[in-house]
Amino acid sequence: MKRYVKAIANALFIVVMLPGALLAGFGRFGAMFDFFSRLFSFVPGLLGVYARRAFYVMTLQSCSMKTCVSFGSFFAHREATIEDGVYIGSYCIIGRAHIGRNTQIASGVHVLSGQHQHVRDAAGNIRGSESGSFQEIHIGANSWIGTAAVIMADVGEGSTIGAGSVVARPIPPGVVAVGSPARVIKDA
Repeated sequence: MKRYVKAIANALFIVVMLPGALLAGFGRFGAMFDFFSRLFSFVPGLLGVYARRAFYVMTLQSCSMKTCVSFGSFFAHREATIEDGVYIGSYCIIGRAHIGRNTQIASGVHVLSGQHQHVRDAAGNIRGSESGSFQEIHIGANSWIGTAAVIMADVGEGSTIGAGSVVARPIPPGVVAVGSPARVIKDA
């Protein structure tokens, strides 16, 4: 019975969120995608979880109906893939990412689109993101990303990233990494 109620609620929210997805060109209109992504991040409670899920199912590259995006969290780019069972805590910002099944992301995590989004010109002046290089960050299945971590490189399947860690280099599968920059301290 519970499964049917959830299925009906998901279908209802697809209909409710359809105007926003249409105005965002199903993710193809960057400015509108950004506007609605941030707007819907502040819908509270269970209604917000259903609203964000429905919006992202229609606008991201790929998003499972079996995912949870919590209050205050949003995707900065539509080029993201979210697999089954992913949980994203409150106040997270996710860039171009592929998040594997059953991964848990705590609150305040930032998944950047690589390390070179902003570059400097020959004179040393900072350039805008239009000059930068964006990369898709892969977070493997069954991983745990601790509170306030900053992810700028891939995280292997089944790995744990400690709270407040900064992942600047790829982390292998099945390990625990902590610190800034994150270093492997033990097998998971």
